[in-house]
Amino acid sequence: MSYQSEYSKSIETPELFWAEKAADLPWFSQPKTILSKDENGIDRWFADGEMNTCYMAVDYHVEQGRGDQAAMLYDSPVTNTKQTITYSELKDQVSRFAGVLQSKGVEKGDRVVIYMPMIPEAVVAMLAVARLGAIHSVVFGGFAPHELAVRIEDAEPKVIVSASCGIEVAKVLPYKPMVDEAIELSSHKPSSVVVFQREQALAELNNARDCDWSAEMAKAPAVAPVPVKGTDPLYILYTSGTTGKPKGVVRDNGGHATALNYSMKAIYNVKAGDVFWAASDVGWVVGHSYIVYGPLLAGCTTIVYEGKPVRTPDAGAFWRVCEEYKAKILFAAPTAFRAIKKEDPEALEVGKYDLSNLQTIFMAGERLDPPTYDWTIEKTGKPVVDHWWQTETGWAICGNLMGVEPMPPKPGSATLPSPGFNVQIVDEAGNELPAGVQGSIAIKLPLPPSCLPTVWGDFERFKSGYLSDVEGFYTSGDGGYKDEDGYVFIMGRTDDVINVAGHRLSTGEMEEIVAAHNAVAECAVIGIQEQLKGQEPIGLVILKDGVDISNEQLEAELVASIRKEIGPIACFKRALIVKRLPKTRSGKILRKLLRQIADGQEYTVPSTIDDPASLPEIEGIMREHGMISG
Repeated sequence: MSYQSEYSKSIETPELFWAEKAADLPWFSQPKTILSKDENGIDRWFADGEMNTCYMAVDYHVEQGRGDQAAMLYDSPVTNTKQTITYSELKDQVSRFAGVLQSKGVEKGDRVVIYMPMIPEAVVAMLAVARLGAIHSVVFGGFAPHELAVRIEDAEPKVIVSASCGIEVAKVLPYKPMVDEAIELSSHKPSSVVVFQREQALAELNNARDCDWSAEMAKAPAVAPVPVKGTDPLYILYTSGTTGKPKGVVRDNGGHATALNYSMKAIYNVKAGDVFWAASDVGWVVGHSYIVYGPLLAGCTTIVYEGKPVRTPDAGAFWRVCEEYKAKILFAAPTAFRAIKKEDPEALEVGKYDLSNLQTIFMAGERLDPPTYDWTIEKTGKPVVDHWWQTETGWAICGNLMGVEPMPPKPGSATLPSPGFNVQIVDEAGNELPAGVQGSIAIKLPLPPSCLPTVWGDFERFKSGYLSDVEGFYTSGDGGYKDEDGYVFIMGRTDDVINVAGHRLSTGEMEEIVAAHNAVAECAVIGIQEQLKGQEPIGLVILKDGVDISNEQLEAELVASIRKEIGPIACFKRALIVKRLPKTRSGKILRKLLRQIADGQEYTVPSTIDDPASLPEIEGIMREHGMISG
């Protein structure tokens, strides 16, 4: 099967294409209405199908005789704990925890907020909610009480499921006081809080609503899966970096299961029994799609890793896990590999481990800069696939379909659109742009299965945020271009395009050049206000460990490189060496925050930030070099 025939079929006859993919799943009642419109006029998939996602991901595999196969491998270097959970054991735990939730009044359509670290119980809780036909909303463990509170207020959960603590490298973070404070702050009060006690920090269960996970499990009956419609919601996931009223992306059951199950074979080229590792967190969309649902729907073994790419204990952590569990796929954000590259630039740790089972490394979550791409390929000898997707879609919009027809990769490109995604590059008026010309990346409707049909409780916000810019299109908020072969190059958020003396320039393109310097481990290029030209770019650079170079020398070399590659038009004249860059916990650099600092604007420190101390540090360096306006 060729990529082109697969893709063309998905665009020209989408109902036929997705009906075939849906038939690969064990529905209680196969859908006959493949594509229809809902009450808001939005395209919906599999409206009359009856199913249960938890049944498809767990019970079905037990029925097929794979009950003794490992469903989940838990590896926690921060607690020195390892555990294997088979599909039969997972079914037992999930069905009994569904009984716990049911005893707390949770029914089909109710919401449950899950605020947990990377432990097996987080996965059990998600699947148990799905088993009841209820709707889970996972909030990244360790989010500040205010951020948790606004999500509680928006989702209005009947129950919150949490753990007594999380662990960040060597620091124990008690969760229960944060949950209590969040409930106090929220106008909505859940009726129950179920807490899994971890020995590193026990929680006080002193409110009438508090109950102990283990005690409840000991007396809970097993509960059967509750049938839901294909268009019934499976979960709400709030986009990171939210300010004010949060934006809850809604995911439905039928389209989600169909797209993820298809993607496991088509994109990742895995089958039942293969070991799949997404080194993310269940609090992010990658964790939902490829730690929990995708691998389990496909009958794979998924790895749940409570650790970091470095410091738990060293820069060989990823390679150790791949060897130990014979992982076929490793999927992580580029920032993870940049962290490894910074601590082990010559990749001495890679040689200590047998990576013969590792077939492909996938990266997503932020722009993959060519130097990181090249370094990872060179040091591991493995193909690297850069694929692009969003919380809103739940799976890759563009990628290299390793299970259909692997295409020749191009550094800096997320390769070609995934089947179902009619990706076009458009100008501000919605006109399609020719090859090589940068514009906004938009997807022609209908969106394929798994994409959000609305924002929780706020359809108008969904419509205005995604569907109003270009008639008949979903606008992604990302900018980029297609080359003459149709390969898609993502250059960053459309607000990462700067206007220098009337010329629109991509900071992402400049970052590629800065990051290619052999002294640079990581960088961000931002546009700052400039009286004459409107904006000008500056580079913020983290050096590789052990590199000795002056700021003046590095700046001169980077300026020369950008003049050579882009030309004097870029007006790149300033670069600063910094110790760290402000990032979200999922590894995205907070460029907007850096711009606000540089422009002398007031800024709010988001709860998603991983290292708040980086902000005053960078602000001080910028002031010292006269880079802050106002």
